[in-house]
Amino acid sequence: MLSAEERKWWILPLLGLVFVALLMSRLLPTTAAAVHWGATELYSIGGKFPITDAMVTNWVIALAVVFAVRRIVGSGFSAIPTRGQAALEILVEKLRPILEPVVGRRAFPHVFPFLLVLFVYILIENLSGLLPGVGTLGFVDSAGRFRYFFRPANADLNATLGLALASFFSWIYFVGRYAGPGAFFRDTFGNKARHGEVPTPAYAVLTVIFVGVGIIDIISIFFRIVSLSFRLYGNIFGGENLLGNMSGLFAYLLPVPFYFLELLIGIIQAFVFTLLTAVYVGLLTNHGGENLPQNSSKELVES
Repeated sequence: MLSAEERKWWILPLLGLVFVALLMSRLLPTTAAAVHWGATELYSIGGKFPITDAMVTNWVIALAVVFAVRRIVGSGFSAIPTRGQAALEILVEKLRPILEPVVGRRAFPHVFPFLLVLFVYILIENLSGLLPGVGTLGFVDSAGRFRYFFRPANADLNATLGLALASFFSWIYFVGRYAGPGAFFRDTFGNKARHGEVPTPAYAVLTVIFVGVGIIDIISIFFRIVSLSFRLYGNIFGGENLLGNMSGLFAYLLPVPFYFLELLIGIIQAFVFTLLTAVYVGLLTNHGGENLPQNSSKELVES
């Protein structure tokens, strides 16, 4: 459970974010009631490389995360933690007990930094639609269409597809390094029955069956890219349109519960994406019965 001081650090900024977003949505009205399903092209480099509003939001968030991490860890960790260091340690302490049993003892120290960054980055992207100016500031083009300068980052399928591909290729790396190709092929295509416990004809039939199941499993592994990207995109895109439609119906008070709903959805979806990535890795790297000694979160971050 979070202490009163910890709850204050997390809840007050979130409440302030919702309040400022509501205020700015009224001060900076737009002609659009909701977010379009496709990103808007703002500029094109050489006529071949489009720069979209979602890309701009992603770049701003990436720079902000890099700057924040640099400020937190740039001068090293101290015995008396700063607010940034304390927030990082709290995040590590809350995620570690959940993800450690999933990933396994051997791979966890190496996989956890990636999972931590993935969670924080997706969380900020999910909540970017609540930031002042996102989905609010823009211009009207020659065709009379309103174009945003900033689009909610994960309300663009390209962004969530990129995150899904990052999760997929990281899975290949971690499984290849900490489980090995042999473990993957045995787990995917290997006969799960013991040869001495079943008759030889039955064992041969089971071998063919498990090979077929392995082929289906390979298809499902590639389908993870689709499921991860569309799940995240659908939730965030739907939430942004819900906020826009509710604000269009009645500008004051009515959108307030939906802002908190969007806040909750953003946190849940960031956690679900991170947890599923950990599960995919842990299916092959976690061999059960592994209990990592309970070091402090500060030691884990420093390592």
